[in-house]
Amino acid sequence: MEREVPESPLAVGTHAAAKRRRITCVIGTRPEAIKMAPVIRRLQRERWCECTVLCTAQHRELLDQVLQLFRIVPDADFGVMRPNQTLAGLTSRLIEHFDQTLSRVRPDAVLAQGDTTTSMAAALCSFYHQVPFGHVEAGLRTGNLYAPFPEEMNRVVTSRIARWHFAPTQEARGNLLEEGIGAENVHVTGNTVIDALLQVALQCNESPATPGLRLVLVTAHRRENFGPPFETVCRAILHLAERRRDIQFLYPVHPNPNVKKVAHEILGSHPRIQLCEPLDYLAFVAAMKQAHFILTDSGGVQEEAPALAKPVLVLRDETERPEAVAAGVVRLVGTDFDRIVAEATRLLDDSVHYASMAHGASPYGDGRAAERITAVLKNDLWRAEERDEAAATSSEEIAVPPVLLVAQAAAETVPLSASPQA
Repeated sequence: MEREVPESPLAVGTHAAAKRRRITCVIGTRPEAIKMAPVIRRLQRERWCECTVLCTAQHRELLDQVLQLFRIVPDADFGVMRPNQTLAGLTSRLIEHFDQTLSRVRPDAVLAQGDTTTSMAAALCSFYHQVPFGHVEAGLRTGNLYAPFPEEMNRVVTSRIARWHFAPTQEARGNLLEEGIGAENVHVTGNTVIDALLQVALQCNESPATPGLRLVLVTAHRRENFGPPFETVCRAILHLAERRRDIQFLYPVHPNPNVKKVAHEILGSHPRIQLCEPLDYLAFVAAMKQAHFILTDSGGVQEEAPALAKPVLVLRDETERPEAVAAGVVRLVGTDFDRIVAEATRLLDDSVHYASMAHGASPYGDGRAAERITAVLKNDLWRAEERDEAAATSSEEIAVPPVLLVAQAAAETVPLSASPQA
């Protein structure tokens, strides 16, 4: 039975100083919480703003694990998750809740991350209430509106609304510019998941590996793979386990019944395939560090694993994260049985090929993305008022020369020193 969390209103007018800017950060799923946690923690340390956290609980238990790890306490919780929820039903509940909240509380900015229904609905309702919206991890595209579904459409809608586009890479920036987004609104920051990963990786220890066995970590839950494609993935995993006595699989199974039921039916009886409940993020990072390679359809894992020097085989035909493919650390295998088996076998048997995919090159940042996002917001939200006040100062007063304000703002903006190549 799903745990319901009653909605609690965001605090109104609690900021200590009149000039402090109110920024609302929205999270709804586990990946969003992981990627927004560094931004939230950074903003909460700033004296120029008041950061509140709005949780939609699009995913419930998976989200709560991350909130506890990063010690984030939401100021409001919509509790919208329902068993076997539809996209239309979820979207309608989110829009109703966002509309009610933004009618009561008007922050100076709303931030959300990625491509979920939560982020799209937050952007849409921010537009309705004319509240500036910032999109973290902006500009990812496959060019196919139905893959990934519905995430690609969510990204496109969000980009038409956002005022600030925090692009993780130069390629993502290029996608936004091609769609007509003004260059002055696009900021290459790196991906905040690397901030979170590097923080958590320092806290976790790898469990001792089973002697003689190499670990293959699996995550698979994409909506577009439900049905026969996912069944094929499971059969390929089973075939590898039966054929290779030198590997074991660890598969934290997503609770969606379209995934859980099939995974247990096909894989549940093999002794070297361990199906378990979703791991908390600390344990999952430890599993990634221990794995020989990773089979996944997750976008976040495509970003995280290369930073840990782990090869990734992506169970999708298209990816909105082509930088890692170009770097040779991620390979697309789709849901084709033969391709999955062949590429997995090559990673197990060809040490030169394995080394070429496990060299630890991450095109997604250096762990300072949240710092750069905060600097942009401070310059735009807080420094803007200082510039307005300086312009309005009477001629008898000594105004701060605009050139000094520009220089000070530039000094606070942290460049991405090693931007990935497009």
